[in-house]
Amino acid sequence: MIKLLLAPIRRILNFPLVQLALAVIVIMFLEAGERGSLRYDLFAVLDWVTEVSVRLCAQVFEVRSFTRSWLTTAFMIAYIYVAGLVILLLVKAVVRAAIDKAARRNLFGIRSAVARGRGIAAYEAWLPLEQIRPAHIAQPEWEERYAWPADGRPPYPPLMQRIVLSIVGFASGLLVIAVLLQLFTPFPVLTWLRGLFGF
Repeated sequence: MIKLLLAPIRRILNFPLVQLALAVIVIMFLEAGERGSLRYDLFAVLDWVTEVSVRLCAQVFEVRSFTRSWLTTAFMIAYIYVAGLVILLLVKAVVRAAIDKAARRNLFGIRSAVARGRGIAAYEAWLPLEQIRPAHIAQPEWEERYAWPADGRPPYPPLMQRIVLSIVGFASGLLVIAVLLQLFTPFPVLTWLRGLFGF
């Protein structure tokens, strides 16, 4: 019921222009804070981080007034986006933990509704796996091999391994893009990076 009620709001908030407008509103709200208030302090931190980022860019390429204003705006909006994503992830984790606890203890009689919703989601996620199961492999054996191992461990690597692999993959992709830009465009990205990091 709550998901149905929140669906239109989530659809609006997922629209990029609405997110951009919200980021600008948050920046203006923080900037309007009185000296000594939390809003003032938060904007001071945002302003400092933005200034440091613009100075780092100035070490890589020449930053004049027009570029400086665009970089300042872009970095401020980007940092507000990142802060908003972190806050949303934390709120989502807290709400999920609260729902789990309430469902486990059957507070307000929600266990059945939560279990039904998650069961439907699990079934929908399982269907694509089942559709590619060969006829000669029994369903329990197929599920044990790829979905629900008998020892109770998840069928995917541990969290730290996934994080490291993601970081390595992302860094490798960025390096390939930097090399391609260095070789085939007028942007000497590798030279900029060498100057930025001093190697």
